[in-house]
Amino acid sequence: MEEPQKKRMFGWGFAYIFLLLTIFLPPLSLITAALLMVPVLVMYVKLGNKQFLAHYTICLAVVYLITSLLLAGSLGALLVSISLFFLPPVIQMGNLYKKSAPARTVLTAGTVTLLAQLLLTLVVTQLFGLNPVGKLKQFMMDSVKTLPVELQNMMGVDPDTLIHMMVLMLPLYMIGFSLFYVVVSHALARRVLVRSGESIPAFKPIKDWMLPKSFVWFYLIALIMEMFVSDTKSMSYTVLLNLLPLLTFLFSIQAISFLFYVAHVMHWNKTLPIVGILLLLLFPPVSFLFSLLGVFDVAFPIRDRIMTRK
Repeated sequence: MEEPQKKRMFGWGFAYIFLLLTIFLPPLSLITAALLMVPVLVMYVKLGNKQFLAHYTICLAVVYLITSLLLAGSLGALLVSISLFFLPPVIQMGNLYKKSAPARTVLTAGTVTLLAQLLLTLVVTQLFGLNPVGKLKQFMMDSVKTLPVELQNMMGVDPDTLIHMMVLMLPLYMIGFSLFYVVVSHALARRVLVRSGESIPAFKPIKDWMLPKSFVWFYLIALIMEMFVSDTKSMSYTVLLNLLPLLTFLFSIQAISFLFYVAHVMHWNKTLPIVGILLLLLFPPVSFLFSLLGVFDVAFPIRDRIMTRK
C-alpha cells in the first residue's frame, strides 16, 4: 500500500473509532450514528479483504480497550456489537461498488440486508424472552403519561389506541431506518470514493426517476381496501397501516421528480420543485395530493404530452 493511501486509511480508521466512541453522546449522537457505515464502507472498497479485516479489527480493539478502561467493559461490548451489526450491509454494498453495479442495485441490496438484520434481531430477542415489542409499547405508554393532560387531550385519539397503532407500524419504521442509513452512507461514501479514483455509478438525475407501473395498482388496491378494513386487530389492517404511508411517500417522491422534469423541459429555474419539497417537509398532509400527482405521472404519458406541446 502506498504511503498516502496508508495515511488516508489510518485517518478513516481514527474517524470510525471517534464515531463509535461518540455514538451515545447526546450532542453528537444524531450525527455520528448516521455516519457510522461511511468509514467502514470506504475502507472496505479501498483495501483488500485481509487488510480491511486487520484495520477493522484494530479499530474495534481500540474502541473496546478505551471504553473498558475509562467506563465499563459492557459498553465496549455493546459498541462492538453495534459495529458488527452494520458490517453485512457494508460488505454487500462494497462488493457491488467493486463490480460497478448501478446505484439503484446498491441501494436495494443495502436496504434489504439491513432490514433483514433488523427482523432477525427482533425474532432472536423475542425467542430469548426479551419481548422488545412489549417493552417498546410500555416505554411509549410511560412517555405519554408524563405529558400534561392538555397535550394528551389534544391528540384526538385515545392514548392506548395511538400506541397500539404505532406498535403496528414497527415494520414501516424499520424500513425507514434501513433506507435512511443506506441512502446517507451511499451518498457520502460514493462521493469520497469517486474523489479517490473509484468508478462508482451515480443515481439517475431526479427528473428521470420513474416507479414501476405495478406500484400504481398496489396503491389503488390499498386505497380501496382502506375503505372496507376496520378491524384494528386483523392482519389486513396492519398491512395497510404500513403499506399506505410507504406508497404515499414513494409517489410523493415521484411527484417531485415530475416537477423537476417540467422545470427542465420548460427551461424554468428549480423554484417549482424546491417549493414542492418544502411543502412536503413543512406540511406533511399535502403528501396525499403529491402522491396522486405521482400516480398520474407513472400511469399516464404526461411527460410525453408536455414534450410534444413544448
